Amino acid sequence: MTATTSRTDAPPLAEGLARSTRPAVWATGAAAVLALALAVVLVGAWHLTQGTSDVGVRELLGLLTGGGDVAVRDILVGSRLPRLAAGVAVGFALGVAGALFQSVSRNPLASPDTLAVTGGSYLAVVIVAAFGLSVPFWASGAVAFAGGIAAAALVLGLAGGAGAGGSRLVLAGAAVAMALQAAVSALLILFETETTGLFAWGSGSLSQLDLTAFWRALPVVVAATAGGMLLARRLDVLGLGDDTARALGVPVRGTRAGAVVLAVLLTAAAVTLAGPIGFVGLAAPVVARLLARVLPALNRHVLLLPAAGLLGSFVVVLADAAVRALLGADAALAVPTGVATTVIGALIMVLLARRLRDAGPTRRPPAAVGGPRGTRRFVVVLTGAALLAGAVVVAGLLAGSTWLRTGDIALWMQGEGPAVVRFALDERAPRVAAAVVAGAALALSGTMVQATARNPLAEPGILGITGGAGLGAVVAVTAVAGTAWGNGVAASAGATLVAAVAGGLGAFVLVFLLAWRSGLLADRLVLVGIGLWNLTAAVSAFLLLRADPWNTPRIYTWLSGTTYGRDFPEVLPVVVLLGLAVPLAAAMPRELDLLALDDDTPRLVGIGLERTRLLVLAVAAALAATSVTAVGVVGFVGLVAPHAARALVGGRHARVLPVAMLLGAVLLGLADLAGRTVIAPAQLPAGLAVALLGAPYFVWLLARSRR
Repeated sequence: MTATTSRTDAPPLAEGLARSTRPAVWATGAAAVLALALAVVLVGAWHLTQGTSDVGVRELLGLLTGGGDVAVRDILVGSRLPRLAAGVAVGFALGVAGALFQSVSRNPLASPDTLAVTGGSYLAVVIVAAFGLSVPFWASGAVAFAGGIAAAALVLGLAGGAGAGGSRLVLAGAAVAMALQAAVSALLILFETETTGLFAWGSGSLSQLDLTAFWRALPVVVAATAGGMLLARRLDVLGLGDDTARALGVPVRGTRAGAVVLAVLLTAAAVTLAGPIGFVGLAAPVVARLLARVLPALNRHVLLLPAAGLLGSFVVVLADAAVRALLGADAALAVPTGVATTVIGALIMVLLARRLRDAGPTRRPPAAVGGPRGTRRFVVVLTGAALLAGAVVVAGLLAGSTWLRTGDIALWMQGEGPAVVRFALDERAPRVAAAVVAGAALALSGTMVQATARNPLAEPGILGITGGAGLGAVVAVTAVAGTAWGNGVAASAGATLVAAVAGGLGAFVLVFLLAWRSGLLADRLVLVGIGLWNLTAAVSAFLLLRADPWNTPRIYTWLSGTTYGRDFPEVLPVVVLLGLAVPLAAAMPRELDLLALDDDTPRLVGIGLERTRLLVLAVAAALAATSVTAVGVVGFVGLVAPHAARALVGGRHARVLPVAMLLGAVLLGLADLAGRTVIAPAQLPAGLAVALLGAPYFVWLLARSRR
């Protein structure tokens, strides 16, 4: 990941700042900001002509000449202006917030989304709604701010401060964001009545009743932006390096702290106004910094901040208008604006990732390997993990709404026992098998992906594989399923399997092709995968919101990862593929060890780098895609299990692979067990439970690794 940091500031920041002091260049930069403002005005004018009513350009022009009627004025003031005002304010706030985050961290991947600030604000709002807490409307922004600042403090603390390296900062943000999203999803499922409407709002919606919310958010956005402008000179100097900034009298810690608080305040205002609209805070400042290559004056934060804000407004308003133009105003009501901005932002991220160049092996992030461990330790850990996996299987069969005894399992295996026991075990056994087998498959997939990408952030979900598989399955289910969810799934089980595998493999092929430019750069592979992951998530959310409302909660539960209602035939494909993949992985631990080092060493010892990398990633993609058919879309297993295995037995893949598979089985098995027993008779999807179980460990791992 560190490679991306050095590639965004070309020409070098110091040179760019020097060039930006020239009067002619400064005037050109100011003109560019005015041009962006004009672009926002023009796209805003187009936005005002769209709506569910018949009010068009002629009627709106009539208002300007004083000939419009009251009905047209009411539609404009009561519906269209509030939506446009919300889009401009939210986009501007997120653009400035992203620019501040990227400046203080000197990391082009820093944004309200990647630093989990948006997730923290969203979770705080959902908690208030789920538990029925009485909060005045004016205080909702304070609630969102509290959640956002807590998430930012946690991420920055884990990463070692705002100046931490790119890989660690994004890794910490991804871990915290996944945990926060799991908590949000759990609350939405468990408190369905209290949180009605928050799912669509959670994807970012510009729907407004009037201008009241906008007028409340506007002073916050203006004041926080003004605060950022006051810090502009300090941020300029901070970009030259901490030591240089201190030598020039800039208080580095105070500047970073102030910028982070202002960025969180802007993010909270945006979330309160329109929900979490994704990717704007990442895309807008990145585009502004790209413009700075042509217009060096934009390297100055006094121009960069408003430019990023205006670009954010442009993206949000354009995305909302484009969705209405393509789908029609009525159909577009079901599509949150955040879905469209995520699609745009994901495409921009993929394009930027493709521009990333290889600067040689010295700039690569260190391989994700653990220190050496003895053989005795490996044997002890492997035996303990196997025993723990067996205990999880037994506990999964015994625990539930009706607790059983081990003798009941023996009778059931012989086809005997009371009817209630047979019924319980007939339902539990496929679930336990699905959780354990899919957990092992995801852990093996994650281990292979991390070794190939040489990045501890890489895992099947981050590379877009599970997202593509989930999208394929959702397409199959929404296309085939009838009005009754159960009948639809039963009738399309084969189609769901084929679509999930095809989606996962298709996503892998697409990521691989997009990341290939005279070779496969590990950082580029991860960035393209993240972009495609968000793209598939946005499309899945779009299909989910357009599905039958009676089936939406069930589809959402499946997308969260669930073992509910599983049968052994749905687990069989994972078992078969795992049986083929394990011998292959066991036959190439040396190749995986070398892939985890760098690109040069495998070539020196005669290994076909690209061919081996393609084979490993293809197997990992097939494992992740097939596991979706058994447990839905589950994240975190492929991220946590390999880390835990390396921490326990070292970095040699001959030892990591079996331990990681057992730990993956334990993690997902425990998640399934906890999900159906802790809050019984209600159930929590296994995917959410595994995120809630795995996130604390991963956070502890990051904190521990700071030493």
